[in-house]
Amino acid sequence: MPPLRMLHLLMLMVLLCDADGTCPTEHNPLVLDPSEVISEYGSEVFLNCSSSHEDHDGMYWSNAESEMTVDDTFIPWTVTLSDWNVTAKCIIKMNASFECSKDLEITLYKNPDMVSLFPLSYSVEETQYVLQCDVHDVAPVQNLTVKWYKDNEMIRTESFPNRSKTPVTESLQLIANVSRGDTGAKFRCEAQLDFGPNGPKLPIISDTVVIFAQYAPELSDNTTDVYMSLTEGDNVTLSCDAEGNPPPHFHWTHDGVNMMENTMNLSVTQVNVSANYTCTASNRLGRTNKSIFIHVIKDVMGVPAVAVTTPVPRKVCPLTLTPGEVVVRFGDRASVNCSTSATDVSGIGWEASVGGTGSENPPSVTWTVEKLQDWSLKPKCYITLRNNHQCFVEPNIKLYKTPDVVSVSAGTQGPMVEGVQYLLRCDIISVAPVLNLRVTWSMGEENYDEEMFNDTSVTPVNKTSLLRVTPTRDHNGALFRCHAELLLGPKGPNTIPTISSEPYTAVVHYKPMMQDCPTHFNGVEHYFKLEMLPCKADGNPPPTVHWYYEGKRINPSEPLSRAHSGKYTAAVSNELSSTNTSVDITFEYGPSFTCDDRYEVRENGKVRMECEPEGKPAPIITWLKDGKVMVFPQRWTKRDSGKYVLRAANPHGTANRTLYLDVLFAPEFREGNYSQEVTPGQNVTFACSAEGNPVPEIQWNLPAVENVRETTGGRQKNVSVTGATSTNAGVYICVATNKVGSVSRSVTLRMRGRGDLLRGRSLSIIWWLLILCFLTLLLIVMITLCKRRKKHGQYSFISPAEEGSGIPLTETSGGDKA
Repeated sequence: MPPLRMLHLLMLMVLLCDADGTCPTEHNPLVLDPSEVISEYGSEVFLNCSSSHEDHDGMYWSNAESEMTVDDTFIPWTVTLSDWNVTAKCIIKMNASFECSKDLEITLYKNPDMVSLFPLSYSVEETQYVLQCDVHDVAPVQNLTVKWYKDNEMIRTESFPNRSKTPVTESLQLIANVSRGDTGAKFRCEAQLDFGPNGPKLPIISDTVVIFAQYAPELSDNTTDVYMSLTEGDNVTLSCDAEGNPPPHFHWTHDGVNMMENTMNLSVTQVNVSANYTCTASNRLGRTNKSIFIHVIKDVMGVPAVAVTTPVPRKVCPLTLTPGEVVVRFGDRASVNCSTSATDVSGIGWEASVGGTGSENPPSVTWTVEKLQDWSLKPKCYITLRNNHQCFVEPNIKLYKTPDVVSVSAGTQGPMVEGVQYLLRCDIISVAPVLNLRVTWSMGEENYDEEMFNDTSVTPVNKTSLLRVTPTRDHNGALFRCHAELLLGPKGPNTIPTISSEPYTAVVHYKPMMQDCPTHFNGVEHYFKLEMLPCKADGNPPPTVHWYYEGKRINPSEPLSRAHSGKYTAAVSNELSSTNTSVDITFEYGPSFTCDDRYEVRENGKVRMECEPEGKPAPIITWLKDGKVMVFPQRWTKRDSGKYVLRAANPHGTANRTLYLDVLFAPEFREGNYSQEVTPGQNVTFACSAEGNPVPEIQWNLPAVENVRETTGGRQKNVSVTGATSTNAGVYICVATNKVGSVSRSVTLRMRGRGDLLRGRSLSIIWWLLILCFLTLLLIVMITLCKRRKKHGQYSFISPAEEGSGIPLTETSGGDKA
């Protein structure tokens, strides 16, 4: 077995070599147990990595704080899954050069905190709703399945293509159709994490909402105009049978004048004149009207009405009440005068448990109560005719009481959460009559909703109004109030009795977000801190903000430097969610120099910046030489060598740098090539010097002869020949070299021998003979010219004896003497 194992290891090493250092999957000796982890965030799992090979140089987990094991073929690791980005890799070193590894696939999950389902809006048809289902804090979202149900029948399944390891909150919407015939459609939203047949089976989280079709009021009999004939003095109940959702509110008018009654049915007593009654049924979706015309027949015998609900055939009682309708606050004074115009009356009076008068003399009598506190009180005014016949009338007395307390409180446990429907509760304590009560909800200065009640109770009761709110972050801090109003009609107080609650301050929890955060920001080095960014973290509860740079957490109060330029990420989180915002930060800083203090340039080279300062924004550079600002030359010359001061400036400071600029140029000789002759035995010396920067190195190329030697004096190098011989004849080359270039010049040395001496002497004699001949020829020419001058021209011959005659002897033009 050991030889086979070694052979297998050898084959693995060969394969590794062929694969450029990678470990082939089919030959990887590592086995992970479990092979895959799907576990809840925060749980603890036990991992084991084993190898099929015993011969190795060590095994270890790359992410664990465990030591490498060499003696065993397995290595365990217990890990707490508290990092959403946790990874695990087992590594085995086959030898000093090769290793194999295997990654463990880890999936962390978190079940939703809650699922909330609520109506978001409804369409114009009023039977079409938009339902929103919020799944809060779930991970990983790619494994989430959401199913929609209507009355236990699945109507849609949704999944999520986005891939995210960390918890997110997802919102889905469904258009729901509800018919009026439905007694209430039940919709359900179910959320479940699905990891396939081999994954864990997690519970379903769901929420349910019941939806009723909403529609404007409609008359049940579809009859909008009704004609009725009644006998004078009859009673009748008018019906305004209308349906709607929300339930409609009713309002009656009598010949165009508003009435206090706001019920579906209106009771009219002792009809004596023809009139038109109109009923309006309304809700927030619309309204409908029904008109009922009552024609009164002046017949004392009384003919039954065509559409009388409770006919009372009797004669008209000749009594008049002033006022006929009384609206009085509980405990206040009430008074009604009753009079008759009949003449056959023997007595008139009020019959009442409080304020009754007994029979008095006509024509009038007054009923008065100083403090009306009897809710069931119904006083009657009657007359007694002389034939002992009696009749009576009853005033319409409406006793009202404003609420003792109106208060607003939360109708749902816990705080408001953005996007999640919430109930507010308004309690109205001890109010009457409820039929005249209108509850108005306001948010700030604007009315938000209102509600009326169909309760016909006339005694004080407690009522509750609920307001359904789907809050947004803008609702945080909003003031909700509840106003209880008693709409008592035209006979009521000029100012509608209203009691308002104390404001309820909405505290809305909403996801965090970073506001006013730029994508790029310039800061000043050693001054700028992250807390100076205009970024504002918004959220409720107030979010925590942590800044990260290259994966490491940064203290936002510490000044930063240019070494920290780059992308900074703000992790903003509260109990609802978390989000990230990134800012690219570039640091500005004052100028500085890090260059050398000496630079070399070449003559005639193009001028370029040899010393670049650092700074942001880029500094403006000024060159100074000998304390004066200089203009840059186009090319460097020998004269440009020297000391310079560089001054760099930007808005954050100024920096100076002194440097020496050395202009290098190729060697140059002061003399050119030449030749020199020497005689045998003569001593001769050749000198060679050159200018250049750096100082050139002088080198002679000369024959290797014993009587020749080189000497150096200053910056020149000499060649001395002692006792020259024919072997010293030749070309001596001087080469001057530096880093810029190389130049050379030559000296030719010639030797003169005896033949050369004779030839020299012969040449000398010839030259002397030529000179002598030239001089002789010149003398002959001069004598000849002299003689010719004597033979031609004017002559004067004067003898001494004839000196005084003054007659010269002249030569004629023809040459004859005169």
